[in-house]
Amino acid sequence: MNAPVNPKKLIKGATGDWEIVIGMEIHAQVTSQAKLFSGASTAFGNDPNSNVSLVDAAMPGMLPVINEECVRQAIRTGLGLKAEINLKSTFDRKNYFYPDLPQGYQISQYKSPIVGEGEVIVDVPETGETITVRIERLHLEQDAGKSIHDLHPTLSFVDLNRSGVALMEIVSKPDLRSADEARAYVTKLRTILRYLGTCDGDMDKGNLRADVNVSVRRPGEELGTRCEIKNVNSIRFIGQAIEVEARRQIAIIEDGGKIDQETRLYDPGKGETRSMRSKEEAHDYRYFPDPDLLPLEFDQAYVDDLAQHLPELPDAKKARFMADYGLSPYDAGVLVAERSSADFFEEVAKGRDGKAAANWIINELFGRLNKEGKDITESPVSASQLGGIIELIGENVISGKIAKDMFEIVFTEGGDPRDIVEKRGMKQVTDTGAIEKAVDEIIAANPDKVEQAKAKPTLLGWFVGQVMKQTGGKANPQAVNDILKAKLGIE
Repeated sequence: MNAPVNPKKLIKGATGDWEIVIGMEIHAQVTSQAKLFSGASTAFGNDPNSNVSLVDAAMPGMLPVINEECVRQAIRTGLGLKAEINLKSTFDRKNYFYPDLPQGYQISQYKSPIVGEGEVIVDVPETGETITVRIERLHLEQDAGKSIHDLHPTLSFVDLNRSGVALMEIVSKPDLRSADEARAYVTKLRTILRYLGTCDGDMDKGNLRADVNVSVRRPGEELGTRCEIKNVNSIRFIGQAIEVEARRQIAIIEDGGKIDQETRLYDPGKGETRSMRSKEEAHDYRYFPDPDLLPLEFDQAYVDDLAQHLPELPDAKKARFMADYGLSPYDAGVLVAERSSADFFEEVAKGRDGKAAANWIINELFGRLNKEGKDITESPVSASQLGGIIELIGENVISGKIAKDMFEIVFTEGGDPRDIVEKRGMKQVTDTGAIEKAVDEIIAANPDKVEQAKAKPTLLGWFVGQVMKQTGGKANPQAVNDILKAKLGIE
């Protein structure tokens, strides 16, 4: 895809500009109670080798049986990616030997995947751009177990709990052109999966991980030789790995060398990628149709039924928030990034000012939660409590400044905002007589400032601040402004 090159995305080398080209293979663990071809549990954190059936252990005569829930989840994910759903797909054996895959092969999908081409629309915060990343395919496959090499000086151990767990491998076209775009793409894809409930996206547990294909080229030239960075398990590390690998490749080419196609690992401690193995091609895996599994077939009615029951997805929700609540694209994007945040916002905004609700959630609540290391699901302030504060502002019962004090009380102590206003005497002063008295006192005490304000009306803010201070922040700010302007003769 040779679109015009954005100069801001180019990397400067010793001999000129270079463009990074990135494609990604995301491995997303399917949310299901049982594995792809056995009834063994997928629960995380159980004792080693406790979630292993005879099928997972590859005992003689054991045959795989497809888990329909995993099929449903793959189709639902494909629909969420606006992708083509293939009504007939096949499973293949991908042959390689590792101790954590007892069969000596992985059951995967090669030429006939369950999901074909789709797309993901991605907002890139760093550049303000919106890009479209094309999806090449999504296929189902078994995960491998885990080899453990650091528990004994001479022995290795294997934990097969994860062996046979269903994975969706989501393969993108090489449409990404920077580390920022790659991070934004994975973030958006994870959001979609979480909305759908098809993968929890927990990268700490390895439930979502990325193989990142990186190559470099002169702007507008043919694609360069790519290297695959394997199993990157954090969005931050994905960005770092791309930057490091791109610069490594540029240095080699500018030095007269050539890039070997290979699989590499990223070491975040050393900030470098290192060679793992030469890159295998499809023929190295000796793919062939799995003789124990019939082709996977379903009809369009099955797909249509799943499509009908999909939740509202991030893009549609963002558009609705902008249309229904008058939110900016940025605010709507922040709120829909997590389904729990979007739900919280809708509860706060119900029957109230949507823009005010968004401002309070994004600026006050998210800021405070970040400081405390909490997410929205752990918020001490409920949607109804925050809605109550916004109502009190709208009714002119409290000012914006008092509202911030109120928010702090509710966050740390709890309570109903209306009760707190009454019990603590936090109502703002709307009595113009009382405000006028405070204004007169401030004007009388500061004759020099009065003359300055008449000459320079921007100094009115100083008087507002003094009046608010004298009234303990309880005076209605609009009333203070109006009275001061009248008294000082400022238009």
